[in-house]
Amino acid sequence: MERLLHYCWKHKIFPLQKMRTTNGQPVEIIDPGLQNINAGPDFFNAKIKINNVLWIGNVEIHDHASDWFLHGHNKDLSYDSVILHVVKILDAEIKRSNGELIPQMQLDCPESIQRNYEELKKTDAFPPCYRIIPSLSKLFIHSWLTTLQFERFEQKTALVKERLVRFNYDWEEAFFITLARSFGFGLNGDAFEIWASKLPLNILNKHHDNLFQIEAMFFGQAGILEDYEGDEYYMQLKKEYEYLAYKFQLTPMDGTFWKFLRLRPSNFPHVRIAQLACLYHRSYGLLAQVLEAESLKQLRDLFRGGTSEYWLTHYTFGGNSTCRPKTLSDNSLNLIIINTIITFLYAYGRYKGEDKYYRKAQQFLEELKPENNYIIRMWNTCGLPAEHAGDSQALIQLKKEYCDKKKCLFCRFGYEFLKRNYQSNNKKD
Repeated sequence: MERLLHYCWKHKIFPLQKMRTTNGQPVEIIDPGLQNINAGPDFFNAKIKINNVLWIGNVEIHDHASDWFLHGHNKDLSYDSVILHVVKILDAEIKRSNGELIPQMQLDCPESIQRNYEELKKTDAFPPCYRIIPSLSKLFIHSWLTTLQFERFEQKTALVKERLVRFNYDWEEAFFITLARSFGFGLNGDAFEIWASKLPLNILNKHHDNLFQIEAMFFGQAGILEDYEGDEYYMQLKKEYEYLAYKFQLTPMDGTFWKFLRLRPSNFPHVRIAQLACLYHRSYGLLAQVLEAESLKQLRDLFRGGTSEYWLTHYTFGGNSTCRPKTLSDNSLNLIIINTIITFLYAYGRYKGEDKYYRKAQQFLEELKPENNYIIRMWNTCGLPAEHAGDSQALIQLKKEYCDKKKCLFCRFGYEFLKRNYQSNNKKD
């Protein structure tokens, strides 16, 4: 039922009578917001009038109102931004962390939607043209995927150039920012980019041979050395960072940017920062080593990494865990190679006018297995499997830049779908 409520909300399938909150205030849905597939509220940036007052914020949807507590939202400050709680069954009141009541609205899913659920699920999850994909020729598909792959390369190269301009064409710094963002693996990507931008690499370079000082600066600038108590390692890091911050006039980022909800412990920001600190300490002049690498094995050996001894038995500060090396998995390594290393090889080759680098980028991409995420699985179900990472990058580009933006007229699959529908209708006439 909750998925059906999501569908009704997303497509504004609402009852004909006026909608009201549980305390009788009239509700007008101006914009249902953007559906969120990651941690946090279900819909971002919705625009809703409640009692003729315009609210802009997030919306959470549940089957039962009491699911708010079952899912722990009452303990998560990111849910304070919710302006409306939409539910099927009203069985509890919910509040923000300051005790303020959050408006709730009961929403019924029409019986016609429930009867046609399976078909609606497909049309909501797949692009409208999914039925024609199995009938398209391999040459037609290959040609379009090649174009999409090139588009994605160019789009990522533009982001690299933006960072180069921001950091006075310092390739090492732009590389580190891009690498750090990749270590966020989507959910914490923005936080890692903000964090990396706060790190003075010219100062860090002077301390690259001292892992403890690098960790102190890395964790300190991440804004997660703010507590007054901790274990011995934590207190030593905090003391070292306070000294370095005073010496170099450093200002940490806001630690509330980091997200933990729905993350596995091995992907906690603490672990990723520890891995980056060890990588930075061990591999001085990282970009030069990337440019010189001739195989994927060399890149994997370079980035698989590890951490200092403390993190073998920790995922956050305090609270011991089973002793386990915190190295990057093959899947994580592949994502970093795709999103950072290959991107930089291509961008560097384009900027410097050296073909060997973007030829190498293309070679590595076709040697890697395709990514395994919801977009690639969706296309596979539609009859469009990815054979290598180049294909998966093309399919991600297709979904994000064409399907999501409803640019069917600019998509070769969409054009073919529209053309066939037009011809079919003409025959009927």
